[in-house]
Amino acid sequence: MSVRTSTTGREAATATKTPARRWRVVDIVVASVIGVASGVVFWAWGVAYYGTDVLLSFSGGFQGIFNGMWLFAGVLGGIIIRKPGAAVYTEVVAAVVSMLIGTQWGFSVLIWGIVQGLAAEIVLALFLYKSWRLGVVLLAGTVAGLAVGLMDITFSSTAAALAPVRQFVYVASSIVSGLVIAGFLSWLAARGLARSGALNRFASGRTTETLV
Repeated sequence: MSVRTSTTGREAATATKTPARRWRVVDIVVASVIGVASGVVFWAWGVAYYGTDVLLSFSGGFQGIFNGMWLFAGVLGGIIIRKPGAAVYTEVVAAVVSMLIGTQWGFSVLIWGIVQGLAAEIVLALFLYKSWRLGVVLLAGTVAGLAVGLMDITFSSTAAALAPVRQFVYVASSIVSGLVIAGFLSWLAARGLARSGALNRFASGRTTETLV
């Protein structure tokens, strides 16, 4: 009897330490809601960015500082859902929604969304979807910022036309934007939602102590 009890205890402990990988219906629903809401934000930011980009075209490449607004969906979805593929899913859904509403960048938004989501996803996967501390979230946002910065100076006609020094500034400012907006602000949002009780059906809502 004691042996069986001990074995059961070890199995329970192992189950507690091992994060669930399978998506539930509630995961899909909430991830979709995050993606759709973020897509509307993406679209609105794209409208506002058009005028801002013209002004910052004389800033020496600092227009990359606003890129983080297109990166937060993947990071936020990833740290709330905590399942493989969540960062890519929410970022791609957001990109599709903004594209369907109407954006000046057309189909390329979907390509950028995939890359941005994958960048954040890779970081979360490197930590085996087990660590959700601030440092990991900041790293996910930073890598996403790096990815979009490199994509822009390689494939975007505006950023690619910048001088090499300005391209460096563009990528650097994009990294900072990813760290602050996609990383830190997403962490704050997830922490606030967890404390409010809105995420009680998720590990991110039941273990707020890991978001430190």
